[in-house]
Amino acid sequence: MPEGHSIHRLARQFQDVFAGQRLSVSSPQGRFASGAALLDGQVLLHADAHGKQLFLGFDNELVLRVHLGLYGAWDFGGDKTFAGASSIGAPRRIGEREIQRARTGTPGEIGIEPGSTTDPEGYAGPPEPKGAVRVRLVSGHGWADLRGPTACEVLTPAQVATAIGKLGPDPLHNCPGDAAAFSRRAGASRTAVALLLMNQQVLAGVGNVYRAEVLFRQRLNPWLPGSALSAQRLAALWLDLVLLMRDGVRDGRIITTLPADRASPAIPVPVGEAHYVYKREGLPCRICGTEIALIELGNRKLYWCPQCQASGPGA
Repeated sequence: MPEGHSIHRLARQFQDVFAGQRLSVSSPQGRFASGAALLDGQVLLHADAHGKQLFLGFDNELVLRVHLGLYGAWDFGGDKTFAGASSIGAPRRIGEREIQRARTGTPGEIGIEPGSTTDPEGYAGPPEPKGAVRVRLVSGHGWADLRGPTACEVLTPAQVATAIGKLGPDPLHNCPGDAAAFSRRAGASRTAVALLLMNQQVLAGVGNVYRAEVLFRQRLNPWLPGSALSAQRLAALWLDLVLLMRDGVRDGRIITTLPADRASPAIPVPVGEAHYVYKREGLPCRICGTEIALIELGNRKLYWCPQCQASGPGA
């Protein structure tokens, strides 16, 4: 499932390529036909993200809310003025990257097939829909197709406020009071901190990768209850997530290792050097050499170092 940094990048992309434009909105699959009809012909005013949820606001005061979930993805294409990644979500096609760039490079560079309707040198409008396209947005210069979302609905501003109100604070907003709100919610719970970080009502936007990596970086035992952590430890946890997720928005990928802890100085950071524990089960810890462990917690895989993360709350 795309984590919060990907959804914020997605919001930025919509803001860059569609904001201020009147859009044709349809549902080629048919499952969202009534919702599409409410938005068709309206101007997109703004695109926002909170946690793992995307909100597209139109000039008729209606908002398209999308939660990609495990299988949802957006595909994009357009002419040479249309800038952005070719796909955001899971799974992407081989060769596609979440990197913001103008589509003026070599066709095929980021999933663009030469001579196709997505080739910026020969753009002739969006291609025929392929597969189950829930929503299609079309402007004069490009298009976006949504497939397989967990949630896709049209809301009023009041309903948007209610939806966001059910979520915890988002580290990528880091508004005044957010750190304190996170500390209150997490610190009042006896639930394991590894489960709290994945609870979107406690903290919005963190997924399995950020969860495992920030717990390692903070040398926290995943089974410690939130109530066992001091206000200082919770504040440090929040701040580390703010910094890591901001980097994720900038880089289009999750990199949590410090340069001093990588075997190679190569830039961009190789995939095998990007994480401390995530998907490194059986490999030696980059810090202490202990074998990285893998367990199931809350029906999700948790990667951790039994040595570096063995400490209690007073460490």
